[in-house]
Amino acid sequence: MKHVAPMLIGALLFASPAFSALKVGDKAPDFSTEATLAGKPFKFSLADALKKGPVVLYFYPAAFTPGCTVEAHEFAEATEKFNALGATVIGVSHDKIDVLNRFSVSECRNKFAVAADPDKKITTAYDSVLFVKPEYANRTSYVISPEGKIIYEYTAMNPDKHVSNTLGAVQSWASAHKK
Repeated sequence: MKHVAPMLIGALLFASPAFSALKVGDKAPDFSTEATLAGKPFKFSLADALKKGPVVLYFYPAAFTPGCTVEAHEFAEATEKFNALGATVIGVSHDKIDVLNRFSVSECRNKFAVAADPDKKITTAYDSVLFVKPEYANRTSYVISPEGKIIYEYTAMNPDKHVSNTLGAVQSWASAHKK
């Protein structure tokens, strides 16, 4: 019985969104990092991406794990919808670029970029470190407006709603900013 309380507290901390994520209205930390699209490395700059429209920035624990693979497949399937709204999608994990080169081809299906954050500077700046396993990112999705503000945030280890929620947020933003 004395082990139940610490396990329960740990489970609550693990599941609690209060321990992660920047909030809507916060300024998104700027960053540049090595990324890959379709197995081809390039330098990703948030500032440059925001010049084109909103950015969907999502953090995931590790390439080629079951939940991260599901999430990558769903983002790949929705990439055309994001692009039609002027949005850029980029995933970030602690993985090294050589691993991400393969992940971008097989799991991201050459549709969107993934970025390397081996020192976890970006993950830390976005309060997306997994509390119970700090060597990994928490599964957190953000939508960032072209002005550099967080307009949507969602944290859940289950990948099921990340794509639909961020797509909905981008659609709402696009509707409000029709010219």
